[in-house]
Amino acid sequence: MASPPRKRLPLARNSRRLGYEKRIRLVLWLLSLPAFALTSMLLARAHAGAASWIVSLLALLIAWGILQAWFSEQLLRPLQTLANVVAALREEDYSFRARGARRGDSLGDLALEINALAADLQSERLSSLESAAMVRRVVEAIDAPVLAFDEEARLRLVNPAAVRLLHVSPKASLGRPANVLGLAHLLTLADEQVATFGPESSPVQWMVRRSAFRQHGVPHTLVLLSDVSQALRQEERQAWQRLIRVLGHEINNSLTPIKSIAGSLRQMVQIGASSQEFARPLEVIEQRAESLNHFLSAYRKLAQLPPPRRAPFSLLVFLEQLAPLETRLPVRIEAGPDIVLNADKDQLGQAVINLLRNGAEASLENRKRPPQLALSWALEPRGVSNEVVLRIRDSGLGVANPSNLFVPFYTTKESGTGIGLALVKTIVEAHQGTITLADHPDGGAQAELRIPL
Repeated sequence: MASPPRKRLPLARNSRRLGYEKRIRLVLWLLSLPAFALTSMLLARAHAGAASWIVSLLALLIAWGILQAWFSEQLLRPLQTLANVVAALREEDYSFRARGARRGDSLGDLALEINALAADLQSERLSSLESAAMVRRVVEAIDAPVLAFDEEARLRLVNPAAVRLLHVSPKASLGRPANVLGLAHLLTLADEQVATFGPESSPVQWMVRRSAFRQHGVPHTLVLLSDVSQALRQEERQAWQRLIRVLGHEINNSLTPIKSIAGSLRQMVQIGASSQEFARPLEVIEQRAESLNHFLSAYRKLAQLPPPRRAPFSLLVFLEQLAPLETRLPVRIEAGPDIVLNADKDQLGQAVINLLRNGAEASLENRKRPPQLALSWALEPRGVSNEVVLRIRDSGLGVANPSNLFVPFYTTKESGTGIGLALVKTIVEAHQGTITLADHPDGGAQAELRIPL
């Protein structure tokens, strides 16, 4: 990226004050006045004629002019040389040096220090150019599209991969606004957002990586696109495999006994069994069909969860209304601040009910301790804003398998579907929040929901 032209910074001028060189010459001429006065006195005592007087003063004037010019040259020339060296440094030309400088006098020390500064700047400049060339080669060589925009959204950098993907010409596009080039949408995408680019016949999904940097003090935005299509396809393939495996397992668990009982019923019909003998097998078929229907309904509920409809409500009143819905054991409410939360009340209520139900079941299963279930909340800082932290603690045996807690269809309960915690996580993440479930230091487990206020 080309750097903007540098401007010279003129020194402040004062019209009432003479320049440095004029002041030096003026001082030298003032120093010559005693010599002219002494010469005039000697000529007067010698009774010299007018011609001798004029010739003597003219000769003295010429001699002093030559001496003054030589002295000014010795005094001002090194300063002019140093000024030229400093000016060259400002123009990023580090080849100029002050000659003939030596240690031991102020002007020589200054010249040597400026020469050392020029050498350091030249070395840093060379290192910077080499680093910039290496970065440029790396950017050009990588397959990921890379673009950079300045603070006015003008394109300043584009590598060959971005040229192939976005069909922009480097020579014609550099320096032009992003909206003119049809690239304005790149600056509106959030960091790590997945977007689709490419022809409609074969679109490719890319993850957008954004970062900020400065060049010559001007803020720039760097946009890097990472191809995630293959990874997403692999994840999608694995998700389908897991889903088919779980669905197949659950359906087989119901169809296998149904098939076996159906065969038994056919044999009973052939031998003319009574109607009472058909009751129990038909009851088992009905139970397995109901279990299968319940499983599929739970899956449909998880898959079709709508986006949250946010509205403000009092968290204190909301939780006081939910706690009595758990009837198996009382829920102890450890009251926190009365917070107004902007969220989907129905979805968040479903998440809290599921966690209370799990906590109650875990507490009742632990025969070593009295069953307890506590609900508390607090307001904690989160960056520049705050977040609501909701905690549900039980007195159960703790978390058995933390790695699979939120995996859909995974359950350790005989009658569980593995949908509850997966649904809770989906609801919380839809509110840009997080959920954790871990053992509590004092025993039991604690679920913690964090939702931005």
